[in-house]
Amino acid sequence: MIVPLSAPQPLTPLDHALLWAREGHAVALATVVGTWGSSPRPAGSLMAISDTGRVEGSVSGGCVETDVITAAQAIMEGAPPEVLSYGVSSARAWEVGLACGGKLDVLVEAVHSPPACPSGTLPEALLAAACAKQTARTGALLARTLDGVKHLLISDLTTETTPPGFPAELIPAALACLNSGRCRNEPDADGLDWFLQPLTPPPRLLIVGAVHIAQHLALLARMTGFSPVVIDPRTALATPERFPGFIPGETLLTEWPDDALEELGVDNMTAIVTLTHDAKLDDPTLEVALRSPAFYVGALGSRKTQASRVERLREIGFSEQEISRIHGPVGLAIGAIGAEEIALSILAQIVAVRRKAALANNPGW
Repeated sequence: MIVPLSAPQPLTPLDHALLWAREGHAVALATVVGTWGSSPRPAGSLMAISDTGRVEGSVSGGCVETDVITAAQAIMEGAPPEVLSYGVSSARAWEVGLACGGKLDVLVEAVHSPPACPSGTLPEALLAAACAKQTARTGALLARTLDGVKHLLISDLTTETTPPGFPAELIPAALACLNSGRCRNEPDADGLDWFLQPLTPPPRLLIVGAVHIAQHLALLARMTGFSPVVIDPRTALATPERFPGFIPGETLLTEWPDDALEELGVDNMTAIVTLTHDAKLDDPTLEVALRSPAFYVGALGSRKTQASRVERLREIGFSEQEISRIHGPVGLAIGAIGAEEIALSILAQIVAVRRKAALANNPGW
């Protein structure tokens, strides 16, 4: 029996904000709500700040963080929520260091968590619900007015229903946000400005084969914000000693890969890589992967191995279009030598596919 993924996935700024609030601290959340030009962080980027000085996440490349933290301290002490605007045309922006040619707006508001922060406007209960949605890998939309007054967490949105308190005229924009995964600013009929922020599950990497490459790939995945899970029924390889920090039964699984994938549940924020060089393990994995909405499917092996794999998949009924989803030989063609570099080439390709970069279809190492 596989234990569902929960805490082992990387903590987000929302998670940190909730944790600190539950520890009894005043907490502020800074959100990028508008960008223009070469702003270093996209809309929806988050930074959590506590009254102890702890900070997680970022809203820029380091340009404005100090200024945002200063504003957050005042807001945690009772000042109202504020949208901070930075840009090269503003004298204040030069003071805080945003000289890279971009502009951004940052909403800063405190979490309402008496007695530490009774003046906060972001309800702690809503923050907890948002964190629970992300942990359960269930998509939702966080909708807020930029004055910090209204906050809604919306799931199961349809054109036929309007969530209580949400303007009906913004339903199309909200659905577009959920479908695209991109934030939007929209005014309602009363002139209130809303920030619509899709909360998508964190990207996850399922690695089939607890081999040498997997040891480096799992580490790199964690460093870049993925939630890695290593799967291999060969218990001599899938050990905590070889994968420090991975939890048996949660992020280190010794189930057969196709069973593990079925129980974990593969969504469109999941990448799957097979590294075993063993058709008994790789083929069943690929059969599940190709029937799933995984955004990336990769398989280690030479071009000859890939050709044999493709023929076997054809024989059991997979179409050419389905088979074409497999990145094999896996990884970008960067001339990689050794497990470390091959792992780097694989992760680079996964990122390229996720970001729809031109390099995404430059296969082989």
